[in-house]
Amino acid sequence: MKPENILSQLNIFGQCKQYGISFWQCPQFLFLIMGLINIASSLTAWSIGNKFIDSPEAVILIVLSVTVILFIIAFIIVQSFDKLAQANRMKSEFISIVSHQLRSPLTNLKWALDFLTSGNGGMISEEKKVEYYKTLSENAERMGELIDNLLIVSRMEQGKIVLKKEMISLEELIRGLIHDFQPFATASNVKIKFKAEDKMPKIFADPYQVKLLVDNLLNNAIRYTKNGGMVEIGLSSRKEKLFFEIKDSGVGIPKEDQKYIFQKFFRAGNALKQQTQGSGLGLYIAKSVVASSGGKINFKSEEGKGSTFWFTLPIK
Repeated sequence: MKPENILSQLNIFGQCKQYGISFWQCPQFLFLIMGLINIASSLTAWSIGNKFIDSPEAVILIVLSVTVILFIIAFIIVQSFDKLAQANRMKSEFISIVSHQLRSPLTNLKWALDFLTSGNGGMISEEKKVEYYKTLSENAERMGELIDNLLIVSRMEQGKIVLKKEMISLEELIRGLIHDFQPFATASNVKIKFKAEDKMPKIFADPYQVKLLVDNLLNNAIRYTKNGGMVEIGLSSRKEKLFFEIKDSGVGIPKEDQKYIFQKFFRAGNALKQQTQGSGLGLYIAKSVVASSGGKINFKSEEGKGSTFWFTLPIK
């Protein structure tokens, strides 16, 4: 475990706030209490041992045994509470995010359908009708994307996704996705720049999963880049691995949110203020895909100056 992660775990108040529970219910606080109980139990065992057992070695052995057993029990109990606290937090976030993400498209769908079925459709032009039908299509697509992401996460967690690996060109896959995202980028006034080394080797991977990975990163980069910004993509080979990097000039990620960025349903505070669409599942899916493919993923970001995400995938 990294030093910053250890310090994060020791921050009891921060963990309680993250879980959305009271201080007295926090797993880290319970672990602290169990630690104090362990110390008291060890001192009691030491006192009783010294009183009734003549051998100092036997007393030490008994105290150590009691301490280890109590520590293991405490660790198991606290881990169970920690899982319950995380499940409670994710349940609340799931309800909040899904409700928010579905409310807007459902409202738009209802509004458009009510108008088109009200009998007033003959009073507007065909061009305006096309706009209403386009609204119906776009909002149905938004709901479909959210449901697809939820299904993907569910299958990943249950281990039901079977990787169908084959030799693929990551460069060609990236160029295809850039072409698909070009209308979105143009509408957002964002330029996409892609640079790849000559004669990039192919990789043995699941094309659907890798496409899902790059799709999520490119989608985020465009979505959170300010009007008139730039998204730069680089692809190179490094020691039997392909190195993918995507850099944007967007809103960036606040420092205090960066440790949670790959968690399910998490969205940074400034992303919520931008009122951009998102379920908080894209980066979780991206990390899961990279891990299942034998690679690594990470990022660096500064609020207001943009983010750079990168991942590696083994060539062989």
